[in-house]
Amino acid sequence: MSQLLARLQGDLNASRKAHDKPATLLLGTVLSEVKNRRIELRRDVVDQEVVDVLRKAIKKRRESVEVYDKAGRSDLADKERAEAAALDKYLPPSISDDEIRAAIAAVIGDGATTIGAVMGKVLPRFKGRAEGGTINAIVREELGKQG
Repeated sequence: MSQLLARLQGDLNASRKAHDKPATLLLGTVLSEVKNRRIELRRDVVDQEVVDVLRKAIKKRRESVEVYDKAGRSDLADKERAEAAALDKYLPPSISDDEIRAAIAAVIGDGATTIGAVMGKVLPRFKGRAEGGTINAIVREELGKQG
């Protein structure tokens, strides 16, 4: 069992003992998604795959925040924000924008001139440690400086 999965399971058990229903529901949902991923892969998951599941869960909640804000449902938006923040603490520390920018500049310096070419070389380096949308925005910014 991966360390991150064990940590999630331990926190779920602790939330159950503390009768913390929101945390129990959130962690139970995430662990269910991890279990589905394990079934899909037909093997035990490693930490990186658990991180991928967590990132998808956080992304889903952030998208819900936008929808709820547009609909004027601040109560539901706040709930989704809190869940995203609770899940965020399980992710490995993210990479600074400066580190991403340096890697992008190096790839552009090596001759990559399109967004696809740069993203193809940079994204695998930061998989699981930075969001694709953040990397894409920095790539666009850096390529804009070139042109």
